[in-house]
Amino acid sequence: MRPIQTVTVALTGASGLPYGLRLIDCLIAAGTRVWVLYSQAAQVVAQQELGLTLPSRPADAEQWFIERSGANAGQLRVFGREEWFAPVASGTNPADAMVVCPCTMGTLASIAHGLSDNLIERAADVSLKEGRKLILVPRETPFSALHLENMLKLARLGAVILPPSPGFYTHPQTIEDMVDFVVARIMDQLDIPHSLIRRWGETPS
Repeated sequence: MRPIQTVTVALTGASGLPYGLRLIDCLIAAGTRVWVLYSQAAQVVAQQELGLTLPSRPADAEQWFIERSGANAGQLRVFGREEWFAPVASGTNPADAMVVCPCTMGTLASIAHGLSDNLIERAADVSLKEGRKLILVPRETPFSALHLENMLKLARLGAVILPPSPGFYTHPQTIEDMVDFVVARIMDQLDIPHSLIRRWGETPS
């Protein structure tokens, strides 16, 4: 398996946008190339949860993410919801991995049933059909039987279902610590080195 060099990060309208934004920052810091997709609902959540105005135009959003993350030239791209000529829309040029974080139940259901009605869903469909790693971070509680059936279907197709469930054995002191725990687990699944948390069994420095 080749090292992961490019990761698509999709932000949807579930609660938990701090996870997705922190993930992008950490991937950029690790030297990974990042392709960002986001839904209209994610813009609403950004304002509600963080007081952030996520630009509607992909070009403006790209500049916003670059300034926020400190990405180098060419390291970060943002694509619009209907940008069907984006690399992620085709199996001839997919990312090495894709993370939908946070993932709404609607997005998860659409991916599970191969609807591909927008670029996020299409990119996930491409990831599955090309055998690339697909990580879904579903944020909902409680899960209905329908939610669980869709997650089971996707897990059987090879997707990683990674609910944002912070651990407390690291003794988090802040919300940021709890966010980092979840982002660390995503980075582990991508096999990208990080130092976000102290691992189980490690002696505190």
